[in-house]
Amino acid sequence: MKRAQNAFPSLLRWGPLGFLFMFAASLLAQTRLVSNEVEPAPELNAPVKRSADLAAIQTRPDARTMTLSIPGLRGQILDRYGNPLAQNKVVWYPAIQFQQFENADRNFVVAWGRERIEKANEIFGINWTVGDDALWEHYRHRRWLAMPFTHVVESERKALLEPQLIDGLVLHPIYQRYYPQGEMAAHLIGYVGSKGKLEKGPINYGDPIFEFTEGRAGFEKLYDEQLTGVPGLRKLQFNSSGEEVLRENKRAPQQGGTVVTTIDLEWQKRAEEVLAKHAHKGALVIIDVRTGELVAMASRPSYDLNTFVPFITSKDYTALRENPDAPLFARSYQAEYPPASTFKAVVALSALQNGVLDRYTQINTPAFVQLGKHQMWNWSKKPEGLMNVVKALYRSNNPFFIQVGIATRPQNIIHTAKQLGYGSKTGLPLVGEKPGLLPNDTYMSKYHKRRMTDGDTANMSIGQGVLLATPLQVAQGMAGIANGGRLPKLQLVRQVQDPNGRIISYNRAEPRQLMNMRASDVSLVQEGLMKVVNNPAGTGKRAALTYTIVCGKTGTAQWGPEDKKQYLGWFTGFFPLDNPKYAFAMVYEGRPGEKVGGGSKAAPMVASFFEPIKEDVMFRVNPPVRATVVVEDEPQAVPDDLGVPGRAMIIDEVADLPEAPPAPRAVLVEEEDVEVPNPAPRAVPVEEEVDVPDLRPLPEGLIDRPAGETAGPRVLIIEEYN
Repeated sequence: MKRAQNAFPSLLRWGPLGFLFMFAASLLAQTRLVSNEVEPAPELNAPVKRSADLAAIQTRPDARTMTLSIPGLRGQILDRYGNPLAQNKVVWYPAIQFQQFENADRNFVVAWGRERIEKANEIFGINWTVGDDALWEHYRHRRWLAMPFTHVVESERKALLEPQLIDGLVLHPIYQRYYPQGEMAAHLIGYVGSKGKLEKGPINYGDPIFEFTEGRAGFEKLYDEQLTGVPGLRKLQFNSSGEEVLRENKRAPQQGGTVVTTIDLEWQKRAEEVLAKHAHKGALVIIDVRTGELVAMASRPSYDLNTFVPFITSKDYTALRENPDAPLFARSYQAEYPPASTFKAVVALSALQNGVLDRYTQINTPAFVQLGKHQMWNWSKKPEGLMNVVKALYRSNNPFFIQVGIATRPQNIIHTAKQLGYGSKTGLPLVGEKPGLLPNDTYMSKYHKRRMTDGDTANMSIGQGVLLATPLQVAQGMAGIANGGRLPKLQLVRQVQDPNGRIISYNRAEPRQLMNMRASDVSLVQEGLMKVVNNPAGTGKRAALTYTIVCGKTGTAQWGPEDKKQYLGWFTGFFPLDNPKYAFAMVYEGRPGEKVGGGSKAAPMVASFFEPIKEDVMFRVNPPVRATVVVEDEPQAVPDDLGVPGRAMIIDEVADLPEAPPAPRAVLVEEEDVEVPNPAPRAVPVEEEVDVPDLRPLPEGLIDRPAGETAGPRVLIIEEYN
């Protein structure tokens, strides 16, 4: 309950930021024609309307009346407790503000402007170059408006540099998107870019006083419509001397809505830190099994979102795109890896559901299985005798699953895998999410000119071959097993609010699909996964926690070009055993030639993440019977000129909101432009493709119950026992 009580006060942080926006509005009012005779007018009050001035507007050719747009403040993106992931701040650009010159010719105007540009380059250390024609055309058509240069000046620098400015050289205030967490969750949040350069030539109705922005990636792109504010309109009148004689706000700008994600900022920080500590490259995903909410999803390496604001140079973007570590690549949901031995849990569940196995079935497990001329070895290189499905899972025995997979038949394994979310996108609002790959006869006929053979089924049964999955899919599948065979509908956004904090859409926890799996079968797989971590002979002992029972599965596979000898380590699982709360997947990408094992490289990330936050985890696993609903005070007042509201209240008790409309289904946006780099090379099969006979179901006597032994056919792998 302590966490719930501390969440809502954090939503009041808009106070100081709101002051900055009001301050910016004041500066916007002062960014006008510089005159030696007229004092700047207050922000919302027009100068005294003198009859001579009004007459001048009507009779003098240099007088102007214009209506300009004030871009609305972009809405915030928050974590589940109201902590900011994307917000706004006020910055300043150097700008020329022309005066109204009497009978000025082109040479004079150009020389006057060039003097200000040279001074700006000296003061700000920039390289601002403007052609003579551009200076003259701006003076002729737009001299009442500032001519800015895109160079960000923060408030600290502004205080130091402002005294050095000369007449006609000003600091032009604008709103700028700001990502306070830097690299954190960068692939999820995304970034914005300019919607278009400022107009040139004659001033038109509604021209903006600074550039509009739009979402270019991540949540910023997918929820651009909800986040975009409504621009305001301001009417200005200038007399022929360049003096402002009327200022009228015809419509105040309105802030955009707020997107409240399911991400927990503190857990996201831990995820990034754990990856940085344990892996040069990799991914980490954590799902709330009971609600389907993603509480953390990290990819390493990442990049600083603020690099894209207000723009990114071609040189810097090329460096990001061509970086061999691919920091723009979201490994958690764009990388398609062979799931390796983590897929054995799916094979076991399918075999149990289709009657190939039960609790008492024992299978002989030689050191390898012979398929045609090809030998598929156990990772230990040793025979392990008779074992049932529970022991086969915690020993990660390859011959067991190869024989069982062939007997179960590929179409049945694929059906179970689809029920657990493999082979398709999750439906989350993610840009560029990959669907993975479940091979079938259609795929094999199209790309390999043959139907699936038992060799293909054998590879798939140990999570290799052409089978591919994202870390997000593997974590989702484990959530389905943890949830008793009910795959939860995943959530990344809790609610979307309007500028006043009213909820306009929200997501409820619900099953994605009911798989009608027998509880006894799921329980048997859970038992095997529990012993992976907690049995002395299990392959995932390093994932154990001192305060709860972790269930999980290791996996190791070759990945990338075969000549690089690059290996991948997995650990996926859930806890607690008796009432699962969290499912997760950790991926470790090894360097070329590095010795990698799922038990040695990925499993330790589990303890590294969850062990230090024992109290927080146990509070979440066993919350109070009924939490107190914390009601926030009324939102802060909205300034008339900027439309900046107080922080929105996040409401968790959606049951108390019967009038709220159901959340619309998230629309998947495919990768359309250059924000996301080309994906890393697709995984290659661990072994070369072999032409093997199409083996029939295992012969009578190969599967004995509960005792007896046969010398069954003999199968490869790469699962290292650590």
